[in-house]
Amino acid sequence: MKGARATPRLVFGSSVTPGDRVLPEEVAVALSFNGTTQAVMMATPADLEDFGVGFALTEGIATPDEILSVEVEAVSKGQDVQVWLKPAAEARLAARRRTMSGPVGCGLCGIDSIDQALREVPVVAPSRFRMTPAEVLAAVAALPGEQRLHDATRAVHGAAFWNGRVLLAREDVGRHNALDKLVGGMVRAGIAPQGAVVLTSRVSTDMVQKVAMLGAPMIIAVSAPTVAAVELAEASGITLIALAKGDRFEVFSHTDRILTEVPHVG
Repeated sequence: MKGARATPRLVFGSSVTPGDRVLPEEVAVALSFNGTTQAVMMATPADLEDFGVGFALTEGIATPDEILSVEVEAVSKGQDVQVWLKPAAEARLAARRRTMSGPVGCGLCGIDSIDQALREVPVVAPSRFRMTPAEVLAAVAALPGEQRLHDATRAVHGAAFWNGRVLLAREDVGRHNALDKLVGGMVRAGIAPQGAVVLTSRVSTDMVQKVAMLGAPMIIAVSAPTVAAVELAEASGITLIALAKGDRFEVFSHTDRILTEVPHVG
């Protein structure tokens, strides 16, 4: 399985049993734009073209039509995702780099100020997309069927896009990476963002920022959000659903997108 490897181990219990366990791979992945590295992430080495496109979009580096090409090159200690941009995007990125003073942590790559960390994101355009409670639960129930790497390793996050069914899903050891891969995969496949992003992880501010950059009107997560994530979702026009497990879920913003009654026809 791509992104995973069988690893020898000993199992201690009533007896000691040798054997292998499939574990996810984690390698250094450089995200380079027009020949200059912008960020280095520890990531699962799968769907890296999607990763490059998604990172460029969700971090505000480039719009899809400003991306000329994406190439993945193996280097001595990892992978280099080389994204080539049109001149306008390259100029914006160069200006951004001039303000940087040092490296930063995962999820906030390529920034060095509080203002950039709490950057403004577009308000999601109004849409007619709605879901019933049954559909929300169906979307969550469908997610495990798309988590093949998780099934094999029990050690990765998943992100999927749902509109009546799961249209696309991606996995990674990092929750931000899984979402970026999903966004990039959607852009490359031409999937319109009218639907719900379904996440296996908690929802922090940066996850909402990335969904807002995609333009999707809804997030469904199996874990809880932060206060700041709820506030940003409200301001960005995103319906934030969390703690979606079993037969229940909680809605924290823009509850009007959840249909509590079946519309009358006729």
